[in-house]
Amino acid sequence: MRTKIHGLKFVFSSDKSKPQRVIWIMAFFVCFGLLLTWSGNRILYLMSYPAITKIYMVWAHNMSFPAVTFCNKNVFRVSTLTREDLYHSGYWMDLMYPNHTVMERSLSILKDSHKQSLLSLLDFDNYTPPPDYRINTTEMMGRLGHQLEDMLLECRFRGETCTYKNFSTIYTRYGKCYTFNSGLDGNPLLTTLKGGTGNGLEIMLDIQQDEYLPVWGETDETSYEAGIKVQIHSQDEPPFIDQLGFGVAPGFQTFVSCQQQLLQYLPPPWGDCKSTPIDSEYFSTYSITACRIDCETRYLLENCNCRMVHMPGTSTVCTPEQYKDCADPALDFLVEKDNDYCVCQTPCNMTRYGKELSMVKIPSKASAKYLAKKFNKTEQYIGENILVLDIFFEALNYEKIEQKKAYEIAGLLGDIGGQMGLFIGASVLTILEIFDYLYEVFKDKVLGYFIRKKRPQRCQSDNLSIATSPPKQPNSEEFPENPTSPGVTPNHAPRAPVTPSGVTRTVSDSRRTCYLVTRL
Repeated sequence: MRTKIHGLKFVFSSDKSKPQRVIWIMAFFVCFGLLLTWSGNRILYLMSYPAITKIYMVWAHNMSFPAVTFCNKNVFRVSTLTREDLYHSGYWMDLMYPNHTVMERSLSILKDSHKQSLLSLLDFDNYTPPPDYRINTTEMMGRLGHQLEDMLLECRFRGETCTYKNFSTIYTRYGKCYTFNSGLDGNPLLTTLKGGTGNGLEIMLDIQQDEYLPVWGETDETSYEAGIKVQIHSQDEPPFIDQLGFGVAPGFQTFVSCQQQLLQYLPPPWGDCKSTPIDSEYFSTYSITACRIDCETRYLLENCNCRMVHMPGTSTVCTPEQYKDCADPALDFLVEKDNDYCVCQTPCNMTRYGKELSMVKIPSKASAKYLAKKFNKTEQYIGENILVLDIFFEALNYEKIEQKKAYEIAGLLGDIGGQMGLFIGASVLTILEIFDYLYEVFKDKVLGYFIRKKRPQRCQSDNLSIATSPPKQPNSEEFPENPTSPGVTPNHAPRAPVTPSGVTRTVSDSRRTCYLVTRL
């Protein structure tokens, strides 16, 4: 037997003794068993869908600057409150009871804080609300929130001056907020050509602590801190600043060094990311924050029949009473306790910004008087209200974190091929030879069986000769009467008598036996 499989030709070799052939049989089956074991191990490894994570740095000539959203920690300004606002939202602010009577605790706090203007607004003895008046929560939050044109003292991007017009308004759980480089309203995305301080966004803000609403109770809108909340995110992702933002305090210049990170994950079964489009009527691009906001909106609509101001859609906005009684408690329960309703998968492609923060004191003793004179404020006011935020890229590169398949079909075939060559000395062509040999065996055994089954009938007809001419009389010279005479063979028997049909039968000594010789 000639084959390229090592050892197998010695099993069927006639030159080998029987003990040698037994040894070769054992060796062949041991190697073949090892081949099956390792091949099965590789197949199981492929079916486990392994994945690896690669991290590498990519340098760029320019990079798109991220969106920067910030909110003042105070939701309502004291100086802009009206008696109508307090009458309809005092219960929401934990200032009054549902029957519009002022709490004694709130009055005592206001007297101690010398908020006489606010105290005068809380006198509802001679006040009658306008008939058919319905408060607009969105309008109220937009009007009572801190205005950017009052907070923004200085703004520069890549050394060029910017104004409040370069920011877009957006609402979050902190009320009225502002986003720089949002890409909305047809504005092109800004890019940066260098890394380091001075090549990004630098803003100076006045947080206006004098406008902060006094704390007379604990509500979701109550803030014990002074400053702003900031989130750096991509333009495709809505801000989720109450959960993902970081704080910036007044009296400091805060430096934020950023590095862009592009993350690519694999969908199931290799990973656990979401590759299908988002099923939402509010957002077109899937992200974790978009999923969370969409889920929270649906939850409030189901439980309170209204939505918060910062939530998307055209449904009815909750009134201050609905905020207090239903919306705030329901959303707090959803965020803190209900882990099954809002389950948001990681997107397969996302952009994230790593941050490193550092800060220095502002103003210094040398600059306090200058800044007080420049902005027409006192030195104490400057120290308590002014902050500087400087956001820039650390370098003009980004980090790419990519999840890849650790093992694929090509690797499986390579491993099995290597094991075949190691254990039995076979290759793909050897496998083809085996299939070719099996085909030949099938053709000879199976097809030959049917051929042999049909050919005996044809052979029997060959021994019959049909005489169409008149019957020929036996010749005494050709067939002597003595069959045993010299020159006559035993098979040369006298011809049989002629049948009426004119058919002559030839009868052999082997009693009409037909021999079929086939060559396969």
